[in-house]
Amino acid sequence: MKTPSKEPESSSMTHEEEEEMLCDISKLQEQVQQVSLAQKATKSKMDGLRKDAEAKMDGLKKGVEAKTDCLKKGVKAKMDGMEAKMNGMDAKIDGMDDKMEEMKINMNKLLQ
Repeated sequence: MKTPSKEPESSSMTHEEEEEMLCDISKLQEQVQQVSLAQKATKSKMDGLRKDAEAKMDGLKKGVEAKTDCLKKGVKAKMDGMEAKMNGMDAKIDGMDDKMEEMKINMNKLLQ
């Protein structure tokens, strides 16, 4: 079923009103373009800030990892050093035990 076509209604606007409306439309288009450009600039700034923040976080992460590794190595070196000292002390104690045993034997010989 076809709808009957209507003839365009004649505009009740004057020429000045039409020009004013076109001027308003033009201003709105310009404002939309300005908002669009501002949004693009804001997005670009946000992308730059995000990249800067990510780079700083990566740098901090690498710095923390490096310091952690350094601390681990330092602790391990100190533990190794302490272990070596403990082994040395064990050897000295063993030597002292041997001397004590020798002294006991000599004392027993003197007493007999």
